[in-house]
Amino acid sequence: MRQVAAGEIGGLETLYDRYHAMAYALALRITTESGLAEDVVQDSFLGAWRNAARYAETKGSVRGWLLAIVRHRAIDAIRRQRNGVALADESEEVLPSALTLPDIWPEVSGRLDAEQVRRAIAKLPANQREAIELAYFDGLTQREIADKTSAPLGTVKSRMRLGLVALREELVGLGEAAHTPSPSNSKKGMA
Repeated sequence: MRQVAAGEIGGLETLYDRYHAMAYALALRITTESGLAEDVVQDSFLGAWRNAARYAETKGSVRGWLLAIVRHRAIDAIRRQRNGVALADESEEVLPSALTLPDIWPEVSGRLDAEQVRRAIAKLPANQREAIELAYFDGLTQREIADKTSAPLGTVKSRMRLGLVALREELVGLGEAAHTPSPSNSKKGMA
């Protein structure tokens, strides 16, 4: 993140290599459209590039910070789509040429293994899975989830916390395995 904040393209490339698969899987799960998910991922990494100096290591991991950006941008994209508004650039700043090269996403997405994320979510207890899906994929607040499920707000918060802890434990090796093309290495990362 220090490299990204300093404007070094190599730092952004490393960030992308490590987290693009998880970012795309999350964006696709929220948007349910591959093209829109690709736009969200691109927009998210550009947002990370522009706001890298705001990342605070003491507040959480790079992966968590980046996936929060992806989640928010995917939800925003769905809302814009419902309202008929296209994704727009946040600024008029000139981006480095390395960020404006032709799209290589089709090649990159071929290595995507969203099935690991689906399997991890499927392993959660039903009430935790429901709370997480409603929050992260439907964009509901915890209060809205409580209303929708007729559960107390404190219960919803507990379910989400426990579910996220379980997901983290299940996916702990996913970040390293996601950018490794060999299926045997991916399985080792999950062990």
